[in-house]
Amino acid sequence: MTVNTVLLLVAVLAGSSMQRITGMGFALVAAPFLVLLLGPVDGVIVVNVCGALTAAAVLVLVVRDVDWRRYALLSGCAVLGIVPGAFVVRLVPASWLEIGIGALVIVGLTVSLALGRLALRHSSRGLALAAATSGFMNTTAGVGGPAISIYAVATSWSQRSFAATMQPYFFTIGAASLVAKFTVGSERLPPLSPWIWAAIAIACLAGLVIGELVAKVMEPRIARRLLVVVAYLGSIATIARGIWGG
Repeated sequence: MTVNTVLLLVAVLAGSSMQRITGMGFALVAAPFLVLLLGPVDGVIVVNVCGALTAAAVLVLVVRDVDWRRYALLSGCAVLGIVPGAFVVRLVPASWLEIGIGALVIVGLTVSLALGRLALRHSSRGLALAAATSGFMNTTAGVGGPAISIYAVATSWSQRSFAATMQPYFFTIGAASLVAKFTVGSERLPPLSPWIWAAIAIACLAGLVIGELVAKVMEPRIARRLLVVVAYLGSIATIARGIWGG
């Protein structure tokens, strides 16, 4: 087993753990490392695949807390961003997309933290906009969580409900992003050996077990703070990835 393979598995394990603890974070934690190890094309594809599988596994544990109405609106509107995102990937350099998206997320998170003190009310239009933005970001840069976390922080969406609802949503947009990319011919499945794919799957499950143990003892407010920190770090990493790739 090479050093790169070990690092890849560690990134997957850490990402899946964060996904269980905060409701999101697989892409934010794992994407920068997977892209560095596998390249911008194969790295994002692996992020989409693992993110969808991890979300499906977490969903089994939190299905009772899912807000299915919000999920339906989120998933439906995300398609509005996924489809154009698949075409943008073919036209715009990945480094430009990553720098722009990372900067926008940092600004959005900062604004949402300020607005969160005003306790903004939930609105279908706001949620729809966040979902469309999330779908676009997930397809172009492999990170769809920050757009929804901005909405969650701004509207004080309960951490328990948010974390649960994100799982079927991430599974949906992850699968949809892959279908869209393959359909327009902008991506292909990474040529990894079967045993590496199997090791990735095992790392995902191991991370979920660790995350489940941590989630049982962590207070919701701490998890929400960790969510914001992860979103900021993921955005900074996305910008750095874009600069490095440029």
